[in-house]
Amino acid sequence: MTVEGVKQRRVTTNGITLNIAERGEGPLVLLLHGFPESWYSWRHQFEPLAKAGYHAVAPDMRGYGRSDRPQAIEAYNQVEVMRDIAGLVPALGYDTAVVIGHDWGAPTAWGCALNYPDLFTAVGALSVPFTPRSPVQPMPAMREMFKGRFFYQLYFQEPGVAEAEFERDLRTALRKFLIMGSGGTDLLALPTKGPEDDLLTGLPNPDKLPDWLSEADLDFYTAEFARSGMRGPLNYYRNHDLTWELTAGAPTTISQPAMFVAGEKDGVIMMAAEALRLLPERVKDLRINRLLPDVGHWTQQEAPAAVNTEILKFLEMLEP
Repeated sequence: MTVEGVKQRRVTTNGITLNIAERGEGPLVLLLHGFPESWYSWRHQFEPLAKAGYHAVAPDMRGYGRSDRPQAIEAYNQVEVMRDIAGLVPALGYDTAVVIGHDWGAPTAWGCALNYPDLFTAVGALSVPFTPRSPVQPMPAMREMFKGRFFYQLYFQEPGVAEAEFERDLRTALRKFLIMGSGGTDLLALPTKGPEDDLLTGLPNPDKLPDWLSEADLDFYTAEFARSGMRGPLNYYRNHDLTWELTAGAPTTISQPAMFVAGEKDGVIMMAAEALRLLPERVKDLRINRLLPDVGHWTQQEAPAAVNTEILKFLEMLEP
């Protein structure tokens, strides 16, 4: 599917090649997607950013879409993913960039600002607030926290299991997952599951898609994952411990100008209430911190006008 004015090409960075979608000329704004998405999740942001005088670039992250898909699970740790994004800046002919991420792209964006402060002059995140490196190893803590209960990130750990469930019927799987995360779903009304259950059984699958997701959008996502498979995207979840090991001694606060926007009905915000409360202490120059009413997890797709307003307001704050 094409988006008006958006062109795609492949760019080499950090030893791999990423597919990028881009529009506009001017200062570089990198837009990083999450799971299970693609550059296309930023389709509503290209035109406003380009018209405001920015070069908007959204890569397919490693493992997604038309980007390279390393085979090794370890290749999807956040240190490598951050290196991909850091390498994009000079590869595109720039000395600096603003980086904005959603879902998995959010911790990548925060990490880029944290670890490459001279390269990334400002940072924005949707859905996932900044959290410093945990003092304890993540996976044992997660297993203890969700002992006896189903938790999707634990379900994603065994290679091949979630891949098989998604790939049996990609379109239905993506439909259910996207609808589950949107603002129209009451997460507290979803079926209670145990640790041996699968992900998709019992999830809502209404006849009509939500207003923010068209049949054509779903067709596009389905075709992208039919090409790439689900292994790479799921591997991001299998690297919590390795990323933790590789980031020992990382800084714990971010000093660049920053923005955070999320939906009030986002399940991540429900789980990350403490991180949201502490965000102004951990992000020292937090210029925008907003929750959008009636919006779920797919922030920039569910509420494009509101998100675009906040992004453009933030970028204007950065101008000399």
